[in-house]
Amino acid sequence: MNTSIAEYLKENGRITYSNVGVSMMPLLRQGKDLFTIEKNDGTRYKRGDVVLFARGKDKYVLHRIIKVLPDEYVILGDNCVNPERGIKDSDIHGKMISFVRNGKEHSIREKRYRFYTAFILFTNPVRVFFKKIRSRIKRLLKKILKRK
Repeated sequence: MNTSIAEYLKENGRITYSNVGVSMMPLLRQGKDLFTIEKNDGTRYKRGDVVLFARGKDKYVLHRIIKVLPDEYVILGDNCVNPERGIKDSDIHGKMISFVRNGKEHSIREKRYRFYTAFILFTNPVRVFFKKIRSRIKRLLKKILKRK
């Protein structure tokens, strides 16, 4: 049986999975950490929630809500610079409720996690600014070195 993550969540209420990619570093490390998603109970998501949403038919992305608008969300990975806009409630399949690092499960209710979330949200504009500058410098250096 080939069940999608969305179907599994709908039927079982929760799913524990490992991430692919670096968009949620340093919170989640590719191939090392696990996360548990719980399906939506019908309530609106909040700023700071890490949600699993659909991008296209069967591509799922785990990113953090950085802004809640009346009809949509603005979402950004902790290690990303370009936010995704226009994400609707219907696109979101669930919210991260815990993660496992080094064999130990951590709840999103823990003080350390809440502090991390507040730090990520507060520093987001500065982090994005410096990541973009670093990226531009790298591209510029690449062009300069290519000419030689």
